[in-house]
Amino acid sequence: MTGRYAEGTTVSPERSQAEIAELLRRYGATGYTYGWDQDTDGVQRAAIAFKAHGRMVRFLVDLPDPESRVFWTTESGRSRDAAGARKAHESELRRRWRCLALAIKAKLEAVETGIATFEDEFLAYTVLPDGSTVSEQVQRQVEDAWKAGGHPPRLQIGGVS
Repeated sequence: MTGRYAEGTTVSPERSQAEIAELLRRYGATGYTYGWDQDTDGVQRAAIAFKAHGRMVRFLVDLPDPESRVFWTTESGRSRDAAGARKAHESELRRRWRCLALAIKAKLEAVETGIATFEDEFLAYTVLPDGSTVSEQVQRQVEDAWKAGGHPPRLQIGGVS
């Protein structure tokens, strides 16, 4: 089994966040913000949002719970002490931020190179006037359609079904 992307990285979350901000600036974003929040279930999420191509785009990253069992137990099932659990948690934070930096960089480069349009790459993360993203809206509609017993339309590729 191969390791996960950025596993073992020493790049801090703050450095990844700064890299994302610089990427966005370099690729023409006209605004950028970062923040985090905790929902009513205690789940913490970080958000990166930016303005580009006349759109507002938002990425959310679930932040791992430091009390999660995964940090207190090794892959072989051995228990970790508090210092080991803290190190494992910090490692996962660093990994997640590196993954986000890679994802955003790849999307921006695909647009810059002409492989895809901005809309192709960022549509799911585009913020709508009500504050939700396109992905959140579409996912709800798809779920409602399946619950109602609807069937998906036939797959059409290049206008041919």
